[in-house]
Amino acid sequence: MACLDAIHKEGKLNGEDVGEEMTLDGSVDMHGLPAIRRRSGLWVAGIVILLNQGLATLAFFGVGVNLVLFLTRVLQQDNADAANSVSKWTGTVYIFSLVGAFLSDSYWGRYKTCAIFQAIFVIGLVLLSIASHLLLLNPRGCGDQNTKCGSHSSLEIGMFYVSIYMVALGNGGYQPNIATFGADQFDEEHPKEGHSKVAFFSYFYLALNLGSLFSNTVLGYYENEGMWALGFWASTASAFAALVLFLAGTARYRRFKPTGNPLSRFCQVLVAAGKKWKVEMPPGEKDLYEVNQKEKCSSGARKILHTDGFKFLDKAAFVTPRDLDSKQQGLHNPWRLCPIGQVEEVKCILRLLPIWLCTIIYSVVFTQMASLFVEQGAAMNCKISKFQIPPASMSSFDIASVAVFIFFYRRVLDPLVSRIKKKNSEGLTELQRMGIGLIIAITAMVSAGIVECYRLKYARKDCAHCDGSSSLSIFWQIPQYALIGASEVFMYVGQLEFFNAQTPDGLKSFGSALCMTSISLGNYVSSLLVTIVMKVSTTDNMPGWIPGNLNRGHLDRFFFLLAALTAVDLVVYIACAKWYKSIKLEAKFIEEDDLSDV
Repeated sequence: MACLDAIHKEGKLNGEDVGEEMTLDGSVDMHGLPAIRRRSGLWVAGIVILLNQGLATLAFFGVGVNLVLFLTRVLQQDNADAANSVSKWTGTVYIFSLVGAFLSDSYWGRYKTCAIFQAIFVIGLVLLSIASHLLLLNPRGCGDQNTKCGSHSSLEIGMFYVSIYMVALGNGGYQPNIATFGADQFDEEHPKEGHSKVAFFSYFYLALNLGSLFSNTVLGYYENEGMWALGFWASTASAFAALVLFLAGTARYRRFKPTGNPLSRFCQVLVAAGKKWKVEMPPGEKDLYEVNQKEKCSSGARKILHTDGFKFLDKAAFVTPRDLDSKQQGLHNPWRLCPIGQVEEVKCILRLLPIWLCTIIYSVVFTQMASLFVEQGAAMNCKISKFQIPPASMSSFDIASVAVFIFFYRRVLDPLVSRIKKKNSEGLTELQRMGIGLIIAITAMVSAGIVECYRLKYARKDCAHCDGSSSLSIFWQIPQYALIGASEVFMYVGQLEFFNAQTPDGLKSFGSALCMTSISLGNYVSSLLVTIVMKVSTTDNMPGWIPGNLNRGHLDRFFFLLAALTAVDLVVYIACAKWYKSIKLEAKFIEEDDLSDV
């Protein structure tokens, strides 16, 4: 209330009467003043951000989906080196997501971070398109399945790698911020806007998938035919349109002020608590250090209510006689005394970590779509009449499943659960949905294993290369792709909502970055798991579970192993979810019912 009183004394806000209803979550407008509800944010800004995400995703996957083919056909790398290069590039994208989240939460804010990294993204695509068009595709028309490209100089290859890593930097720094920035446009302290905020994450994930669908089908087809420059220029145009659209909504966006370096705040709490580990604390909260009201207003962040967990950390906020003497002399040491709100930030992150760790195994399952599912499909009957179906294009069924299940959940399942739950009309919680996602992922791996058993039954054992060696149609893969898509709706959308809702106001982008690092670690764990399985299963001169000729292996056993690991992960996840205590925030301004008094 004090923050609002300070504004009321000025009489007007941005030239408007303060009687206009303002947001309650601490969001501000482009001038840094509390945002007026009807003049900022809402679906006007939300739809702009959804379109921006769709166009940016189209541009990114226009490069990423066929990058391994570009490296083998144009740069003449062998399969192993190309796969390794793509793995490093993909991992770098996710590493840069942490950089973007850090800069956003600490110094720049989400709007500025999104704009800067999108500009880097566009510049990287322009360089890639120019390098491909003028330097790398030589002779003209090379890079398809038949025509090989010539050799390239170190300068040309260097320009290529500079451009694709600029693309990685731009997209990586942008991705963890844009989802959170879109959610910022809805005030979760307002009942109607809070519901829209939850719905936004579902539509955001849908926009992401629709953008990748166009890249995987249309752009992927042209690039596969050797029209690489056309595909890259199309990606550039899409990214540029996304940037222009994003900047066009500048005046409408709601924003949150950055709260400073979270790493130093985190370390200060640990160090301060460590220095006072021998201090005996009396029961209650009266001796815990709080920031003054002026600092609260200037930070723009809502207060986190005190919790009883991790009691040891409360010592960082316990005011000792030595701390009182230092404050009276104006020598407050943040490495010895921290506000209780800062302590609660650390507690929030520590509570999130077990849940986050449980999502990594799911990401291992998810990554199989881009690897073993494709290899399995290549060893099946991929023909319809005379048309050869690209095995990677089966991911279109995953995207279609995502679209169907998002609308099914939003329009059917969620309202149905809300009616059944008499005490709580909010439907399934994020934690419940993530658990459902794990269950569906188990069924997806079981389905893939069963399909592999039947594929082996109708396969030729003496196949040299395996392509099309089984008479079983590739369309038997549809259930496993559809189940993965359904699990994404519950797991990844729920994960986005959960980490956004459960992180403090000053760490929202970090919460989104946790989702991306989960996918990254899932890739690394998957690679490690395959290595271990092959090492164990190739003893005594056996071909192993995943040999070059899949007809001599047992890929089905690997899928069943993943199903078993996910089942164990589900049990651990349920225990962690029961232990988890939700963050409790104090409204920044005033309650909804009191707005008529302003």
